[in-house]
Amino acid sequence: MEVAIKKNQSFRLSVDLVDRLKQLAKRQNRSLNNYVETVLLAAAYHEPNAITLAAMKEVESGSLRNEPALDLSSIEAMEKSMGL
Repeated sequence: MEVAIKKNQSFRLSVDLVDRLKQLAKRQNRSLNNYVETVLLAAAYHEPNAITLAAMKEVESGSLRNEPALDLSSIEAMEKSMGL
């Protein structure tokens, strides 16, 4: 089993954000450090595979619904293109 080398790093985060992260970590019975590391790993290394990318393009094009294409540039744009 490969052991990851870890490095201490400090960040300045708002008190509200730290409180929220603590709540989320507690819900999953994780330490704050473990929860934040897991979230950051997912954000840093999440890359959709070819099948997922093709499905995203198909949905974005609107071909599945015979409707105008979805705008996936932001949540707000997507909701607007969905008529929400």
